[in-house]
Amino acid sequence: MLETGTIEMTPEAATKVRELQGGDPKRALLRLYVMGKTCCSYQYGLAFDATPEDADTVKDVGGIRVAVDQVSAPYCDGAKIEWVDGPEGTGFLVRNPAMGGGCSCNG
Repeated sequence: MLETGTIEMTPEAATKVRELQGGDPKRALLRLYVMGKTCCSYQYGLAFDATPEDADTVKDVGGIRVAVDQVSAPYCDGAKIEWVDGPEGTGFLVRNPAMGGGCSCNG
């Protein structure tokens, strides 16, 4: 489980999450989950939720309540949630160097 794991969030990401939550109780919780795996890395997703599920682990990350389900938890240990705004796009980005493993597409 995630109890001994870590998740980080940049201040910019935390600010954007708070902005998007807007005090809406249906958005009280940010859910981090694994959507799948490509040849290069895991693909992460983020969603808002009102309450955690029974088997979720909930952590305070930068003042934001973040929930992770039991299946995703091992793959979220070491993840960093960022907000990017640049020429390549704008949005949340989840990086996890602990799970990268390098690309196996070419080889």
